[in-house]
Amino acid sequence: MTDRLSEWQDKIEARVQRLVREDIRKLTAYPVPNSSGFLKLDAMENPFTWPAELQQQWQATLADVHVNRYPHPDAPEVKQGLRRVMNIDERWDILLGNGSDELIQLIAMAVAGAGQTLMAPEPSFVMYRMIAQYLQMDYVGVPLTERFEIDLENTLARIEREQPALIFLAQPNNPTGNLWGDEKLRRIIEAAPGLVVIDEAYTAFTEADYLPWLEDYPNLLIMRTLSKVGLAGLRLGILIGDPAWVNEINKLRLPYNIGNLVQATATFALDHFEVFQQQTQELVKQRAVLIEQLRALPELTVYDSEANFVLVRTAPGRAAEIHQGLKDAGVLIKKLDGSHALLNDCLRITVGSAPENNRLMSALVPLL
Repeated sequence: MTDRLSEWQDKIEARVQRLVREDIRKLTAYPVPNSSGFLKLDAMENPFTWPAELQQQWQATLADVHVNRYPHPDAPEVKQGLRRVMNIDERWDILLGNGSDELIQLIAMAVAGAGQTLMAPEPSFVMYRMIAQYLQMDYVGVPLTERFEIDLENTLARIEREQPALIFLAQPNNPTGNLWGDEKLRRIIEAAPGLVVIDEAYTAFTEADYLPWLEDYPNLLIMRTLSKVGLAGLRLGILIGDPAWVNEINKLRLPYNIGNLVQATATFALDHFEVFQQQTQELVKQRAVLIEQLRALPELTVYDSEANFVLVRTAPGRAAEIHQGLKDAGVLIKKLDGSHALLNDCLRITVGSAPENNRLMSALVPLL
């Protein structure tokens, strides 16, 4: 029996080797750690649950949702709610994705082809690079400065040399939390020979708003999400732009990608969006408090943030030790040390509620 199982496994492995692309076999899946029993400050989630009354109203709404039929293919009620709360003009079309990740993939698929290049500053959201690899696009990561700013001269030179079909610009940037400045962004968009996407996943936590820029640039799309404002479990990404772009990208979207339960929940949440806006403003306040507390610790370098997380740099060689020490204390944060040369000794901390941040600090201080 053992010999038969071994022979069977060998046959499977041989087919995998023959059929799966070599570059795919060399990749590792996106890591998501088990967070059961931990204070979760590693994934930029809103820590607040819904008020009890709102929860009851939502559950009553779902009682009338039936799952024996396919969902509406275009989720018109969700789009109507998004137009209302985000002030999206009717001139612009909206495409919904199963999270921003799906939208990044669809956008890249639309312009992918032999010799096509995807460009992004680095360090930034890792899915830009990963999806370029999946699609066998050439990927060009342009390093930020040591202070995580755009090196405009180098970026413009790389655009001129590489002629990218697609550029992603995350504002605020993940994992650094900063804005790069309007003038630099405009220069990049104007120099780009292809499509530029400003990824505003964290727009709820900053005053910056690039949606009006769609009026200025025909090669620009805006991407947003509801994940960071308290609806991460819905996996709802939002692409906004001229119908000429959105129509082409929509051809690549798999049908019924936004399910009945997600559509009903998103529509309900958008009808009560003031609750999530209040929660977001509370997190902005807590961000300021957390940054002040972290900066009181001389062993840490704490970077300014316009997002719902804070990037810190430890003393040389201590990031892994501190990360493990917090984990042993039941607190999960993100270890970035080792992921990029500019992020050596760096940790990323999601802003939590006041009690959560206090628990973090109680666990962190003894480790320094």
